[in-house]
Amino acid sequence: MSMDFGAPADDPKVFRNICRDRILKDLLKPDKDKETKSSWKVLIMDKFTVKIMAYACKMAEITDAGISLVEDLFKRREPMPSMDAIYFLQPLKENVIMLLSDMSGRCPLYRKAYIFFSSPIPKELVTYIKNDSSVIPRIGALREMNLEFFAIDMQGFVTDHDMALNDLYGPSEQNSKKFNDTISTMATRIATTFASLKEFPCVRYRAPKGDGSTKTKFDMVPKWLATAVWDIVSKYKSTIPEFPQKETCELLIVDRPIDQIAPVIHEWTYDAMCHDLLEMDGNKYIYEMDSEPEKKESLLEDHDPIWLELRHAHIADASERLYEKMNNFVAKNKAAQLSRDGGEVSTRDLQKIVQALPQYSEQVEKLTLHIEIAGKINRCIREYGLRDIGQLEQDLVFGDAGAKEVISILRSKQDMSPENKMRLLIIYAIVYPEKFEGDKGEKLMQLAKLPHDDMDVINCLSYLDGSNTKKSSRTGTFSLKFDAQKKKNAARTDKHDGEETWALSRFFPLIEELIEKLSKGELPLKEYPSMSEPSSAPQGATQTASSTARPAQNQPMSMRSRRTPTWAKSRNSDDSQSSDSSVLRHASGDFKRLGNRIFVFMVGGATRSELRTVHKLTMKMKREIVLGSSSIDDPPQFISKLKSIGSATKT
Repeated sequence: MSMDFGAPADDPKVFRNICRDRILKDLLKPDKDKETKSSWKVLIMDKFTVKIMAYACKMAEITDAGISLVEDLFKRREPMPSMDAIYFLQPLKENVIMLLSDMSGRCPLYRKAYIFFSSPIPKELVTYIKNDSSVIPRIGALREMNLEFFAIDMQGFVTDHDMALNDLYGPSEQNSKKFNDTISTMATRIATTFASLKEFPCVRYRAPKGDGSTKTKFDMVPKWLATAVWDIVSKYKSTIPEFPQKETCELLIVDRPIDQIAPVIHEWTYDAMCHDLLEMDGNKYIYEMDSEPEKKESLLEDHDPIWLELRHAHIADASERLYEKMNNFVAKNKAAQLSRDGGEVSTRDLQKIVQALPQYSEQVEKLTLHIEIAGKINRCIREYGLRDIGQLEQDLVFGDAGAKEVISILRSKQDMSPENKMRLLIIYAIVYPEKFEGDKGEKLMQLAKLPHDDMDVINCLSYLDGSNTKKSSRTGTFSLKFDAQKKKNAARTDKHDGEETWALSRFFPLIEELIEKLSKGELPLKEYPSMSEPSSAPQGATQTASSTARPAQNQPMSMRSRRTPTWAKSRNSDDSQSSDSSVLRHASGDFKRLGNRIFVFMVGGATRSELRTVHKLTMKMKREIVLGSSSIDDPPQFISKLKSIGSATKT
């Protein structure tokens, strides 16, 4: 008797698995031809590379690769002169100094050092190493791994620039060195993803909106970043063996100002709601069981097959599927039936089942955890009145609601949290910027009972859009691209694809349309220029959108009226696909045959809805889509950054 949990994808062609295999095969087994079963090694890393390793590999995999001990470069370590050491480090002077300290002199800490740098090492540091004659004979390898990013998802990575929105889009008086260093480091880390995959990208970017003297510094960020990435990957053709000489994939660089709704609107998938409504530390969920006083921790990650299956499902769908799994298991197992108190399966029942069926304890405990999480999320939805709030958010975005509905909910829901009020007003300001002209914004803040300083967040929307000036920054006036339609504003148009979906799932991030157009060859080069004319004409490089494309994004108009919230849906919906793992298992083998990879990099922080989108489109288009970003931001983080930038623009 088995339980239907699915299985994590193990296809070696998938983005993160390629990164993992490079570490396990190229880095951890540098001298594999001479190794024996007793060839245990010590692995030494710095604070940054240990995160690279943690995102890409499990500890058991590292041990299986022959690593007996993992050490911190900057901590005191015991000498092990009979063992070899593998160093995985950033190419920084302080790291090289510590390395030489370990391996120089009469009594080195280790027998041999196999040194791997996460990105290209400067020539001066190579010279610094060569100048120590006692170290040279003890170096077994000195290589550039070109692996300097965090593979946070099977199809996602970040460059660890959490403050990129502030560093790159803050006021012009900000430190220019910080700005340039951020662009340079980000470009290097993006480029290492292509070095790792041995892919040569056709690089495209969002074109600056201004012209001549009207261009702002941060409006040039995508172009400058694209230029820096292109310069680095072009050099790979002569420096990395077997690196492609022609474009093999596509990279589209965009930035957060193109879609400021996605980071704040309530996303109704299991993954997004976990990070939005529950107190989590990264992917770590801390909880208590009824029968156990101490707190427990659980990682919600790809190694958990239930998480892998349900994370991108609508919360209502995820809840249904969790109970279906357990009820089906109980119905087919007599021992489980005897452990129940009757009625629906409860948490107490699940604990009894674990005792009665120890062979299924790990699986049942995982299921228990997810049923508890889904229950907690559903309680939060009821307590916070999120269905009504979420419905209004979606209606605003699609042009089915306006001032009347916003004022009504602010007056009727006196217990709405300040954060939810702020998120609603951000969406309202983006769709109806004219409603915040003059003192109108201040009056809305007073109605919402939000502090005066929160107006900084609204001001920041216009600042990032590039429409703010010194004159208008004091009054909060601005004009976003959808202000062209005074009669009925909308930030999105409904997708009429003939499929039923869950209520509150109409919204889609802007990158969904961009990726679809890029894949079809309909993304205009004028708005998204290329760093070069593609030499092999990969998909998505045509000059203009075709005549059959959807209406342009800058002229949205929704014709659908508001819907009554409902949690019922057809199982054939786009959002009810079985799991990420099954998508990857069945589709990944066809990726290369059906189309080149598409990479999208979001400067300034990506959202969980955007990460979901790349998984959805991978299945739909049968092309592996990979999302990169400076960070992954949940709504509170994004709002905090907006407030910081908005406050700084006043000075």
